[in-house]
Amino acid sequence: MTQEDPRILELRRVRAKALEGGGEERNKKRKAQGKLTARERVELLLDPGTFNELEPFITHQGDELGLLKEKYYGDGVITGYGQINGRTVYLYSQDFTIYGGALSEMQSRKICRVMDLAVRNGVPFISLIDSGGARIQEGVRSMGGYAEIFRRNAQYSGVVPQVSVMLGPCAGGAAYSPALTDLVIMVEKSSFMFLTGPDVIKAVTGEIIDAESLGGATVHNSVSGVAHLSVASEQAALEMTRHFLSYLPSNNVENPPYTQATDEAGRMDEELNSIIPLAANEPYVMHDVIERIVDQDSFLELQPDWARNAIIGLARIGGHSVGIVGQEPSIMAGVIDIDAADKMTRFVRMCDCFNIPLVTFVDSPGFLPGVAQEHGGIIRHGAKLLYAYSEATVPKICLITRKAYGGAYVVMSSKFLGTDVTYAWPSAEIAVLGAEGAANILYKKQIEASADPAAERNRLAAEYREKFNNPYYAASTGYVDDIIEPRESRPKIIASLSALRDKYAPAPARKHGNIPV
Repeated sequence: MTQEDPRILELRRVRAKALEGGGEERNKKRKAQGKLTARERVELLLDPGTFNELEPFITHQGDELGLLKEKYYGDGVITGYGQINGRTVYLYSQDFTIYGGALSEMQSRKICRVMDLAVRNGVPFISLIDSGGARIQEGVRSMGGYAEIFRRNAQYSGVVPQVSVMLGPCAGGAAYSPALTDLVIMVEKSSFMFLTGPDVIKAVTGEIIDAESLGGATVHNSVSGVAHLSVASEQAALEMTRHFLSYLPSNNVENPPYTQATDEAGRMDEELNSIIPLAANEPYVMHDVIERIVDQDSFLELQPDWARNAIIGLARIGGHSVGIVGQEPSIMAGVIDIDAADKMTRFVRMCDCFNIPLVTFVDSPGFLPGVAQEHGGIIRHGAKLLYAYSEATVPKICLITRKAYGGAYVVMSSKFLGTDVTYAWPSAEIAVLGAEGAANILYKKQIEASADPAAERNRLAAEYREKFNNPYYAASTGYVDDIIEPRESRPKIIASLSALRDKYAPAPARKHGNIPV
């Protein structure tokens, strides 16, 4: 029997050591905490048997203080490539069992290499984040490593999809990386992000708070708006990543993937014809409208718990990916405030980056009035949304279901911002402002001189409403392309998307615009 080559045996030994991460005991401890190992996360995320690791034998190269007693293969991060639903992706998975997953110079080099490879090959890049921050034993080298990652996050934005899956802590400057990516998924009670931790905040400001209340999944999904989705487990986070990417192309020059529709293109939902209340001040649920128009069970809402008066998400209509933007009239009457404007702006730009058509559902009485909003810069934030829609060159379809007043009408994908097709329902009200407000301004003296001011105001408001606050006046001036029955919305939108599939609308040559951030 031929004796095995000792060099092969040594390779097997080293490889087995690399697969252990921080060691068996630390892995057992993590499992006892209900955590998956870094490798288990990779295997669950990718199609079975498709992962190929890169640079597994790298170790840390600098520690002037002599505090890092042992060198670990991989240096706290697993990098490589594999497939999700048959499409290639590049990724990294931080290993908390090796120095708390802290970022070192060599770990940064590994991450930057797979980021570069993802862009060179035009495929998505996924970050599985679980790290205590920078490896302070390496001093400024670890900080330089973060800067290299951030620069790539920014430069590759809009080139390939970037997804951040928060599976543990992400503290200090490290939090800027996920904030630069297209999607941030957090795990409830398990992941958190903040720039300065509870101890530092207590020392500087005297405020007392725990990590979960400071930067947990609930906070970033409902208060700060930093994250897009919150899920109950690591497994759910990895599955959600796969689901999200199914709507996106692999890069900015491809079209989104097509999925065979589960329902008919010509399907009409009769319930839509009675979904808008006759009373203009009575709310309804826009989510119900959206669900009845898109392909069944295809709507993936993003940031559902932040700025709930606005709706954003991905869906399929006729099997094709679309971006959904709209207002929720059952929340704050669908008014647009600072957070809602920011929420819709970023999503519109992401869809435009990746050739995803936009379908906008409009029912908003305007921008939220108030001193706090004005002083907070509602003009600047509203201008972001105006800029995003004006800049977008993807197919744009607008459906006005009810109120489209003033600035809210203009910024919400109005026809003259370059929207390709604008539909209105018979319930649409398109005007500078509501009939009552218009009557108060236009006929102030006449109302005050009347024997019964209230009755005169109502009479004049009714006249204004009949003349201007209806879709027929807007259609007569060319602001609406067609007035349709609500039940016709799905087939009309599908037909429009089909007609616009080869749309070509290049922007003027420039380095980049100057969005009012």
